[in-house]
Amino acid sequence: MNLSWLPNLLTIGRMIVVPPIVWLLLIGHYQWALALAIFAGLSDLLDGWLARRFSWQSRFGSLADPLADKFLMVAGYLTLGWLGELPWWLIGMVIFRDLVIVGGGMIYHLRFERVVAEPTQLSRFNTFCQVFLMWFVLVRLAGVPFPPEAQIGLVWLVGFMTLVTLVQYVWIWTRRAVEISRQRAGDDSS
Repeated sequence: MNLSWLPNLLTIGRMIVVPPIVWLLLIGHYQWALALAIFAGLSDLLDGWLARRFSWQSRFGSLADPLADKFLMVAGYLTLGWLGELPWWLIGMVIFRDLVIVGGGMIYHLRFERVVAEPTQLSRFNTFCQVFLMWFVLVRLAGVPFPPEAQIGLVWLVGFMTLVTLVQYVWIWTRRAVEISRQRAGDDSS
């Protein structure tokens, strides 16, 4: 029996639970929202593990998996902002960073060469911080009495890492574009 479709099914399931998570947060059913968010997190880990372990990677999965992650993050951050749990400046920074990276990647792809997604170690840490902050707030809303200072510290850490990784990606991809432009100019002159 071929189960190679299972990682993609888990990814689709993760996308499907995002609207109910948002709705549950908005109506104050924080424990249920947390339960669905836990499902989403575990399904993300499981679909990645299955795809790598059994070589079940697919073009759909390579596009849908990060899209599902961003959908959950953006929806989660916007909802937590609406509830007054996260500051709007942070949400704006996180979304702006992603838009710059995606937009820059599209321009690079169209003008220079195919983009191969290469997250840096700093970017991975930034993603971890963003996810951890969202989980921290969800767990606190579900009833765990975390100190407010911890959340404030996490907000500033995410803001700092978002800014640093934005600058890092702009620097890396601008440098690559300049190198390709110089190579092309050298090829044209010969």
